[in-house]
Amino acid sequence: MASERWLSVKRWWRFNYRYWQRTRPPWDTGVSPPELYAFINSHPAGRALDLGCGTGTNAITLAQHGWQVTGVDFAWRAIQLARQKARAAGVAVDFRLGDVTRLGWLAGPFDLIFDLGCFHGLPAGGRSAYAAHVRRLLAPDGTFLLYVMFRAEAQTNQVGIIESDLGCFAPALRLIHRADGTDTARGCPAAWLTYQHATPSRFGEADAR
Repeated sequence: MASERWLSVKRWWRFNYRYWQRTRPPWDTGVSPPELYAFINSHPAGRALDLGCGTGTNAITLAQHGWQVTGVDFAWRAIQLARQKARAAGVAVDFRLGDVTRLGWLAGPFDLIFDLGCFHGLPAGGRSAYAAHVRRLLAPDGTFLLYVMFRAEAQTNQVGIIESDLGCFAPALRLIHRADGTDTARGCPAAWLTYQHATPSRFGEADAR
């Protein structure tokens, strides 16, 4: 437990420090991925939550397409930069400084919950809390769009999750689409995952009766 807290503090300092450096962190590309644009182009605008929003690139993209967006990140400097970028882009985004494993203050529902690389960087002890918040905040017919990197089980010091870590979303959330690939920056296995609430179909409800 003490080691978990130390890792959390170390992670907090590391991320804040990277955002203060002159060179942009490798994960902060400033470009929204095609997977997000594909979602935007196939869904009506609604309410969106960007978890681990960083400097706000994807939250701003959503806002530019008519979405009402809340972005959460625990790096103070990232949130400061995100607010500056939103003002420069002429869009309104509700950027909040916060821990994605402690979102009791946040009210849903959200039609889209988006995560580009936040979940896979969480300490193991925080993933179940994160998943519980996603389940609570996601609208009944909403979409959870998640990008993760994978590591080998033995690589405990590497960024990424192992396959079984995704079990924290089941059975309440159902995986409806998965696109596997390779993370171009790190060269490791990665995937885009699309989840929805695992609500029974009408046929299934009739069957159960």
